[in-house]
Amino acid sequence: MKAIFIPYDQAHKERILGLLEKTNIRGFTLWDGIQGKGNRTGEPHYGSHAWPTLNAAVLTVVPDEKVAGLLQKLQALDKESENLGLHAFVWNVEQMV
Repeated sequence: MKAIFIPYDQAHKERILGLLEKTNIRGFTLWDGIQGKGNRTGEPHYGSHAWPTLNAAVLTVVPDEKVAGLLQKLQALDKESENLGLHAFVWNVEQMV
């Protein structure tokens, strides 16, 4: 099992949720209205007057065989709008209850 953490610009929300549905990933936790700044390019997302946009993030735990397909779809979405910001981080899951 793998945990996939996906922070993204709030503008991607519906598309991210659609990708999870299309790949039959049912279980996830979503955070709206989070702040952050990417480490490569793009602008801060602070929800302030100067930087009004915000981020959201999803955390899901999936079988190993679903990881590559989801990452491929996320990468394609990111390439469509690189300025918005979208990342995915994958971790091993040691145990689940």
